[in-house]
Amino acid sequence: MVKDLPGLNRALGLPDDAFEQRRPNKGQITKREVRAVSLYSLGLRHDSVVWDIGAGTGSVSVEAALIASEGQVYAIERDTDSLPLLEANVVNLGSDNIHIVNGEAPAALKSLPNPDSVFVGGSGGNLSAILEYANSRLKPNGTIVVNLAVLERTSETYHLLKKLGLTAEITQVASSRGKEMPDGAVRLEALNPVFIVSGRRGN
Repeated sequence: MVKDLPGLNRALGLPDDAFEQRRPNKGQITKREVRAVSLYSLGLRHDSVVWDIGAGTGSVSVEAALIASEGQVYAIERDTDSLPLLEANVVNLGSDNIHIVNGEAPAALKSLPNPDSVFVGGSGGNLSAILEYANSRLKPNGTIVVNLAVLERTSETYHLLKKLGLTAEITQVASSRGKEMPDGAVRLEALNPVFIVSGRRGN
């Protein structure tokens, strides 16, 4: 069961500042606009097994676990500096079906159950190996979703997913948020665009 969130009455759509983040680089999480599209692209079901590779502070894991409420979410993170933040967010915002795995993918994935959905938010330079391994374990009708900031890597990822036999697509999320000025006027402040590459396996 999801723990009570003071002042938050919704099950999904947590604001970015609800999550503990690393300082002074606060803000290095999957932003809520990108998170929403990524979660939708994962095709989560109530009983899904989810791998969140490069989980960071756990924003995707926390929200995925609410959708896959009868499934299991594995938050894989190699950065030991991020682990306390990940653990705190799982305790404060998550549910009991989230399992934290400290290790580097793809080696850290070998003991996990086969996934229905795989999210890659960080790869540590091992993206090709991670995708190839994840695809080898992916269940029928499963989905792999990768978030990227660089166009060249986005194209490479798209073609690799196609080469692996998945139906691939690319979505760009370029959103802006309102920011109030000293005079009370509101202007839009653009967030960095993110490319979401997804690959879906058939039956």
